[in-house]
This record gives sequence, C-alpha cells and structure tokens, in this order.
Amino acid sequence: MTSPERTERLVLDGVLTADQAARTVAGIAGVQRTDGAIPWFRGHHLDPWDHVEAAMALDAAGEHERAEAAYRWLADHQLPDGSWYAAYADGDAARPTDRARESNFCAYVAVGVWHHYLATGDDAFVDRLWPVVAAAVEFVLRLQQPGGQIGWKREADGTPVADALLTGSSSVYQALRCALALAEHREEPQPDWELAVGALGHAVRRHPERFLDKSRYSMDWYYPVLGGALRGPAATARIEEGWDRFVVPGLGVRCVLPNPWVTGGESAELALALWTVGESGRALDILQWVQHLRAEDGLYWTGYVFEDDAVWPEELTTWTAGSLLLAVAALGGDEATVQVFSGERLPEGLPPDCC
Repeated sequence: MTSPERTERLVLDGVLTADQAARTVAGIAGVQRTDGAIPWFRGHHLDPWDHVEAAMALDAAGEHERAEAAYRWLADHQLPDGSWYAAYADGDAARPTDRARESNFCAYVAVGVWHHYLATGDDAFVDRLWPVVAAAVEFVLRLQQPGGQIGWKREADGTPVADALLTGSSSVYQALRCALALAEHREEPQPDWELAVGALGHAVRRHPERFLDKSRYSMDWYYPVLGGALRGPAATARIEEGWDRFVVPGLGVRCVLPNPWVTGGESAELALALWTVGESGRALDILQWVQHLRAEDGLYWTGYVFEDDAVWPEELTTWTAGSLLLAVAALGGDEATVQVFSGERLPEGLPPDCC
C-alpha cells in the first residue's frame, strides 16, 4: 500500500488522514492494470477522461511512475486521427465497446500531461507525449463550430455531431489552455489554438443558446467555473444561482434534478470549483459531507439515493476517488494541482473578433 509519507499533501482536517489517503491511492493503484490502463473498476470499462482523472490523482499522491504508465497507455492506443474511442473493455486487448469518439474525452489528455510535467519537471516525458497531445487537440478542433463551441463527438462511422455540451466544452476549454501551456513550454507557438481557446471561452461565458439544454445536470451548473471560463463575480453568481437546487446539505451534490441522488464525483468537482473562486470553507464542507460514500478499502461509492437510504449503483469507481483526491490536493496547496485548476498561469488565448 502507498505509504502515508507519500500522501501527506493529501491530508485535510475532517476529510482524510495520511493513512486514509494512502488507502485511497492504493485502491486506485490496485485497479490499474499492468499495461497502465485504469478502468472504472475491475471488470468494467475504461474511458479516456476518467482514466486521466485517476492518473492525475496518482501524480498528486507522488505515484509518478504509475501515472506515467497511464499516459503511456493513451499513447499506445491513440487512433490515427488523434482520438480515442469512448470506451474500452477491461482486459489486455483494449477492445473498444463504444466506437464513438468524444471531444472532451480526447482533449483531457492535455490536462493530465501538463499536470504530470508540473508534478515531475520531466521534459523527456513532455517530448514523448507532445505529439499525442497535439494530435488530440487537432482532432478536437476539427469539431469546433463557427460559434466557438465544440461539437460533442464523432459517431462510430466518423459522422461529426455538431451539437455541443456546455459541460464538455467547459472541460475542453481547460484542456486547450493546458495544451497551450505545453506549447509555450516547448516554444512552439500555436496561433490557431489561441484563436480557438478565445472563441470557446467566449461561447461558454456569453452564449448558452449555443449548447444543448442540460440544465437539469449539476455539471452544466458548475463546469464553466471548474473549467476556468468563468472567474470573479460571474463565477460567484453562477455558484449562488444553483446552490439551493443542487446541493443537499450534509450529503453532497445531486447529479441530476429532480432525482434524490447525490454523487461523489460531482460533489468533489463542485468542491474544486468552489476552491477556484475562493470558497474553500464551503469546499471543505462538501468534502466532509461526501465521506459517507467512503468504503472500507478507501475507494468511494459512485452515489447515494437518499430517499431510499441506499448506495446506488453498487460500484466503487476510480474516478470518484480520483476527483476527491484532486480536490483535497488543491485545497492542500499541491502546486501542480493548484496550477492546473486555478488557471492563473494558463494561457488565455485570443479574444474573438466579434460577439
């Protein structure tokens, strides 16, 4: 099991002790396969976004070799157009179970690679992964629409889907800024990416009509803040607007209205979003509340139906644990995690020519 000494940065009063953090990290590591892949849990599928989230948590815990193995898996399984399939079966063959290719799933590798570099200072790693990131960004930007928003996916037959999701585009916004940070670090300017980032950020901030209406989902509420498109008073106002609709005091954050279901991943992500706008007190409250989802092995149940007093679904997911560890790392001041999620040092891109 990961030693408590390596997880001291993940200690947070009322949330995790060093021993508890070590057990959670060991839980993620125990699911990771020898080829570096991190499925949701053994026997379930892997998707590229949640795979990266779990790898970032490993880096935050000092498990850099394991995190690097996760990125090596992505490099080994990237498709010729720069994408990955939406889901792969758990197993050595990496058999795709969903051949759609989702834009935000593919973009998130840039966040993970930049986070790993910030955690390790490993330029050789950046050299190896830069072509992977660049190809993924180009795949994603081929789905960008004239209004700046990012089309959701390509279907299995290659057909592009122009409809855009606010949550997905907000995540892509963070990823493109991390990709630009990598480009700056390598002194390889990417003016097209800068224009794309500016247009995307503007769409997220100013044009909700350019996205499918998924306002019942809590992710559409907080992701413009978590992804960094909203900051300052606009971010604070957005958090306040949705608080009473989505937050269940003492339990966590609803996944979707009106369902009486709080989920660990959304709760941890909201805590991260709160931290980005200076609301560390409320972020800590939520991380403390969500400990009712913690299992004995240190992993976390996906969700809880409070009207039935029932854990549902009965699954312990690596990405739920990963999102919680990243929120704890940010509140605890882990520099790599702080930089990636605060966005203060990430490139802004170029503003669009029109509104």
